[in-house]
Formats: sequence, C-alpha cells, structure tokens
Amino acid sequence: MATPHFLVIAGDGINCEYETAHAFDMAGAQSTIVHINDLLENPTVLRNYQGMALPGGFSFGDELGSGQVLALKIKYKLKDEFKNFIEQKKAVIGICNGFQVLIKLGLLPDPCKPRSMALTVNLSGNFINKWSKLHIPKESICKWLHDLQGTSINLPIRHGEGRVVCKEDVDPKQVAFYYDEDVNGSYQQIAGVCDPTGMVLGMMPHPEAYLTKLLSGQKQDDLFAAGDGLKLFTNITNYLKQN
Repeated sequence: MATPHFLVIAGDGINCEYETAHAFDMAGAQSTIVHINDLLENPTVLRNYQGMALPGGFSFGDELGSGQVLALKIKYKLKDEFKNFIEQKKAVIGICNGFQVLIKLGLLPDPCKPRSMALTVNLSGNFINKWSKLHIPKESICKWLHDLQGTSINLPIRHGEGRVVCKEDVDPKQVAFYYDEDVNGSYQQIAGVCDPTGMVLGMMPHPEAYLTKLLSGQKQDDLFAAGDGLKLFTNITNYLKQN
C-alpha cells in the first residue's frame, strides 16, 4: 500500500497549514505545504498528490466575502488541473475558511447541481471560539468519517461566518456533522457536509486542532492519546492506502 501524499495549501492569510500538515503526518500519510501562488504558477503540480487540504485562516480579500478571492484564484487559474483532481475522486478537505472556498467553488454540496448552500455571519453577530460536541449521522457517506458514523466527537470551533444557509434540503447522507446545540444558527445545526462521492469534505470545526488529548485543555489520563480530530486524517489515509 503506497503512502498517500497530501498537498496542504498555504498563503493568502491561511494560518493553520502547519497543524494540518502535521495531522496527515501523524496519520501515516505524507504532506507537503505549498504556497497558493506557487501552485498557481505550476498547476500540474497537483498531479503529484492523492489529496488536498484547504486549511482555516482568514484568506486574502476576505473583506469581499470569506474565501471569495482564494476561490476565484483556484477556479480561474488552476482550471482544468483542479477539475481533473476532483473528477479523479481524490481526497479534499476544507476547514473553516477552506469550507467557504469549497462552497464558493460549487463543490459542495453537489458539483453537478446549481449552488444551493452558503456560509454567512453567525446569527449572534459575534465571533465564536469554543469547543463543540458534534454528532455524526449513521447514514453519512463521508470517507473521512469511516467507522465514526453514529458516534459523537468534540472539536473546537472558531469562526465569525460559519452559519450554514440552504436554498433546499441537504441529502442526509451528505451531512458530515451536526452541532449538539445551536451554536451559530446553522440550518438544521449542520457543521459540515461532503459531496456525493464522500471524498470532498467541508467543515467549520477544526480537526487539526485536536490531534492529541493534550490539546483539549482538560485533565486526561493519557495526554498523548489520539484526539478526536486525528481520526478523520487517519480514516482518509487508510482509505486511500486500501483503494
């Protein structure tokens, strides 16, 4: 089984690239951080990877809408290479602002349909920074959540524009996470969704911020045991190794 290689995008205000790359490394994959400008100059680099991560952080041009400029750069400058990457059913994750980018690219919830989802300002109007309990539906088809369906995990959330709004119902099989409580006014308390293949995942919570129990800030019997966030990276790594 070959070791999957993930590209982790950096630049334009993204600030979680090192944690995200470390998560893949801990999960047994290989990761390489690439600045978005370098990727735009040489789009064929995408062919070297089996997966991609769009980490969280405030993107360049967010005053025009979270993730808007970064999404436009990818859409119009990566063009066919990015399209081929997705069509080959390679693994993609967008976290927080990365989730914004995936939605604005039209990849979520379904790239074959007109865009029906957006992420907007929290109903409270305030930035949220807290831990949240997340429920994973039993019927979820998300490959990043293999063996986690029907369970709950805890992850930190930190966003000002994380409220999911929809023009139509979301296929329950594509819901990755529901918040345990109404933290930001999201439609049906949705915290993350995947595409119909289960390979592209967008989520507001930060799995890269909970790789070991030590990072929870709570008393633990084994501080270096795997945190809930690491499970997602391990699942997708194992899936790619087996397929």
